[in-house]
Amino acid sequence: MRGFVGKGPKRVVKLDHFLVRAVSRQPQGDHDVFFRRLSSAATKGKLWFGIAGIMATVPGKPRRAALHGLLALGVASGVTNVIFKRALPRRRPLPEHLPLFRFVNPQPTSSSMPSGHSASAVAFAVGAGIVSPAIGVALAPIAVGVAYSRVHTGAHWPSDVVFGSALGAGAAFLTRKWWPARPAEPTPRRTPAEVPAIHDGEGLSIAVNVLGGSYSPETGELLRRIFPKAYIREISEGEDVAEEIKAAATRPGTVALGVWGGDGTVGAAAAAAVEHSLPLAVLPGGTLNHFARDLGARSIEDVLDALSNGLAASVDLGHVVVQRGLPEKPETSELAMLNTASVGVYPNLVRRRERLQPAMGKPLASVVASLRTFGVNSPTTLTVNGQRHKLWILYMGRGRFYPSDHAPIRRPVLDDGVFDLRMITADEPFARARLLWAVVTGTVSASKVTHLSEATEITIEAIGQPLVLAVDGEPTPGVRSATFVVKPQALRVYSSLPVAE
Repeated sequence: MRGFVGKGPKRVVKLDHFLVRAVSRQPQGDHDVFFRRLSSAATKGKLWFGIAGIMATVPGKPRRAALHGLLALGVASGVTNVIFKRALPRRRPLPEHLPLFRFVNPQPTSSSMPSGHSASAVAFAVGAGIVSPAIGVALAPIAVGVAYSRVHTGAHWPSDVVFGSALGAGAAFLTRKWWPARPAEPTPRRTPAEVPAIHDGEGLSIAVNVLGGSYSPETGELLRRIFPKAYIREISEGEDVAEEIKAAATRPGTVALGVWGGDGTVGAAAAAAVEHSLPLAVLPGGTLNHFARDLGARSIEDVLDALSNGLAASVDLGHVVVQRGLPEKPETSELAMLNTASVGVYPNLVRRRERLQPAMGKPLASVVASLRTFGVNSPTTLTVNGQRHKLWILYMGRGRFYPSDHAPIRRPVLDDGVFDLRMITADEPFARARLLWAVVTGTVSASKVTHLSEATEITIEAIGQPLVLAVDGEPTPGVRSATFVVKPQALRVYSSLPVAE
């Protein structure tokens, strides 16, 4: 078969020879050693894997940029070596074209067109830059150096490098279709609400769940010292938490309700506060304190500041009507939803992730927990707003959560008026394989098995066996149907977050 040079455009060939002659006229120096070593370091992606390893030690954008860069590199390398090097055979430069001391040794024997080093370099830099432009700018000189080194060392013609670079950039932008840029998160803020300022706890009734994650025998003493004029009711094991919270809310002289406990306890307190038109003070006393964290109440000092200055936010509340029992004799109950609700394997995923997180960190723990959960569990069949689905996960956030994948963790705004509905389905062909690939590559939010939407009302119904519905971490078994409705700005909560503009 005739080589690419013999068939290629004459102008490109002439330009290649002209540029190579210009390189050959450069005097010998330390730069020759530098480019030879740079070219060697980039062979088989060693340089980029090393840089990615360093980037991966920094959580957040650097770690995501490393993963995206490697993903783009893999695509570019595969396309270049498997397809184009076979389709476009071309001889590499000869010793007569460059001084012998510059030639890479040994010279590669594969087709010169296109440059695989250049494709990989540009793919990694552009792929990482899609996630973090600052990192992309920092990597650009290295990628350009690697691409030029292939001409400087006689491994490629300049047009090989240009074509390989174009392939690398194309591979990076191709992966963006199924690794889209994450939407910008809004700045945490609150819509102010009128509440009384409280000093020394006067007029504050606090319900303390002794089964809360951070409760200790000193908790009551701490609260009495901080709020000397407050009424503090410690709810012991075996007592009805909801009833005891209602009793605290209706105590004479109460102008605000406080709560210490996990998200389930806080949800019961929120329902009581709305029912009795009281503002709520959430003390961070649970294991994870999701709602308190979203409020900006990361410590008792934060809550004390909001109480003493009369600072509060208007917060949406989810209202859940659950039907259980036999179809002919349904039992109806109502729940308040502050944070999240889920059906399917999501609770198992969260438990595995939290168990692995201390040793692995959250991103890697999420991947390992997901592979384990989706690998051994089966999907659930149900209807969502009248449409039948086979689901691995149905997740609802009361408000928009970020990031948009299977492990959302942040909710900057608490009164946006919507449910954040995320479904990972098993309806598509090869659903399990698609899902596991999306988990490994970090592209769950863009996968065809993931469905993201928003709604103000959602109805789910079991098909066949009843469901286990978890609301704010509290599981409710035997559920045949559930309806979720947003109550806009129904709850007033003490919070010192910045006021919405």
